[in-house]
Amino acid sequence: MTEIRTPRLLLRRWHDDDLTPMADINADPQVMRWVDDASPLDLEDTAEAIEQWEEEWDEEGFGLFAVELLASGELAGFTGLSVPEFLPEVMPAVAISWRLGSSFWGQGYASEAAQATLEFALQDRGLDRVISISRAGDEASENVIRKLGMVLERETVHPVYGFPLRVHSIDLTEFQA
Repeated sequence: MTEIRTPRLLLRRWHDDDLTPMADINADPQVMRWVDDASPLDLEDTAEAIEQWEEEWDEEGFGLFAVELLASGELAGFTGLSVPEFLPEVMPAVAISWRLGSSFWGQGYASEAAQATLEFALQDRGLDRVISISRAGDEASENVIRKLGMVLERETVHPVYGFPLRVHSIDLTEFQA
């Protein structure tokens, strides 16, 4: 299954016409504030990222879903699963993450999409544990993490950028879908 419907969202694989709206999201400094070195990404960077996300789907059987609003068909951003190879100390692991355009914040979309993604991880992919990695101070992501029932597992430092990270986890055998 590579398409999930929630009451308000469609989580799906990427389409060619997703590039421009995702590039707009990635170009917003407010959105990128908590991502890597906080540098906005341009159209070419976004195209490369989407290509990598699609490759992960092919290689791992999971990846980052494009998040589309059912009511309007707008691309809101992404949520999904990935292997956090940048942080070797947590490996082996599968991480859940999300990134939505700022106009979609504060409406519960990230929590709704992330909840559906955890159900997908457990029921469709048979994973028994999922982590989430957030940058210390990112309260919006911490709120989503709490709503998912994840607990703090460790604090560490980003190996490239040196800022503090918080690693949360959930044992999916205890997850209530």
